[in-house]
Amino acid sequence: MTRIAIYPGSFDPITRGHEDLISRSRRFADKVIVAVAVNSSKQPLFTLDERVQLIDAALEDEQAVEVRSFDGLLAEFARSVGARIVIRGLRAVSDFDYESQMALMNRKLYPELETVFLVPAVHLTYLSSSLVREVALLGGDVSAFVHPAVERALRAKVAR
Repeated sequence: MTRIAIYPGSFDPITRGHEDLISRSRRFADKVIVAVAVNSSKQPLFTLDERVQLIDAALEDEQAVEVRSFDGLLAEFARSVGARIVIRGLRAVSDFDYESQMALMNRKLYPELETVFLVPAVHLTYLSSSLVREVALLGGDVSAFVHPAVERALRAKVAR
């Protein structure tokens, strides 16, 4: 049986922290689906299609990784693709409360679905998409935080 994991998020934009978690999750999953969420409560910098394209570019060298968008309940999306694992990153203790509630709800909706929490590499612990966006919007150098394709896309967005 193929072990399929889902790594959900808005990825606006994908960062080196996300890439780290995706790469490490391949150690215990045969396939990882990066699930780009449609989140109507957020105003993303990049469109859904742009985010999918940027993730594809950042992960071009990753094997057995697929990028898909989804709308609705994560548990239903996981069931539809045959996933039994959800990958979530925890940067700080404060992330755990929300993430554990989500994990419990997802398990209630889809009992076969397990959530695995990964802590980012130490040098990436502080990194978030919102922080990268803010640095880029204020003219800072984000090259250490994102793939070169993402950096170019951020510069193009900021220039507009």
